[in-house]
Amino acid sequence: MNDRALIDRFLEMLSAEAGAAKNTVAAYRSDLLLASSFLEGGLVQADEPAVQRLAHEWRDLSRATVARKSAALRRFYAFLYEEGHRSDDLRAALPRPGQRRALPKVLAHADVDRLFAAIAERLGRDPSDPNDLRLAALVELLYGSGLRASELVGLPRNAVNPDRPFLILKGKGGRERLVPLSDRARAAVAAWREHVTADRAYLFPSGKGHLSRIRLYQLIKALAAEAGVPPDRVSPHVLRHAFATHLLEGGADLRALQAMLGHADIATTEIYTHVDASRLVELVKTRHPLVDLPQRRS
Repeated sequence: MNDRALIDRFLEMLSAEAGAAKNTVAAYRSDLLLASSFLEGGLVQADEPAVQRLAHEWRDLSRATVARKSAALRRFYAFLYEEGHRSDDLRAALPRPGQRRALPKVLAHADVDRLFAAIAERLGRDPSDPNDLRLAALVELLYGSGLRASELVGLPRNAVNPDRPFLILKGKGGRERLVPLSDRARAAVAAWREHVTADRAYLFPSGKGHLSRIRLYQLIKALAAEAGVPPDRVSPHVLRHAFATHLLEGGADLRALQAMLGHADIATTEIYTHVDASRLVELVKTRHPLVDLPQRRS
């Protein structure tokens, strides 16, 4: 695909899946089209020197403008990498003008409980609706296993074995990882899979392929509204983040989370798993080796 076609697909994903505001999408469109023009239509296939030339072109712009342009390209190249349009990730070649990265949205335990309560209410209806079983399986895998949206919708029909508490997943860059599966998730998948005919390739089929990420996003937003949770605070990515955050709050090891989330760099996991300041202070008070030493008197 050429630059314009992939830019359009990226912006569609940004708007539907990430919930980006119209002004943000418009700014990203302008930045990406300008970058494509500067590289004479070679933005998608650009190498590191080309991206560095582009960054050099921004040298006289304000820090805020460079930060926005760099963010647009960084997200665009992450999209290309995740979707398989590039085998490498060019984000490291882009400038970082010193602005702090915003912490991801945090979903409270009570909000998660409301989501599952809404699902339970749906499952209790008579007559039952198979779509409710599908929704239950989707949410159990998002929050219970921390799957990326693209990984979730692309699961093969028999990816989840009822007798195996994990699945082997091929994520970004073709890297395989082991993903834990709770008993709840396996049960939810088993209940839904009874409604997926054996000739379907995917666990969550739609048409000739699988459920789209945009449709998944819409289903999660609708569930949030039904559960009384502000929809702008909930998305498939936020549920993945909640999986990591709540595990970390429960004492999980950061390296273990890195492996479960499929992050190549633990720095990504550190940003992804937000811990509130009060817990950090409490950890220092209770775990630091100096805590048990007698206080020196002046």
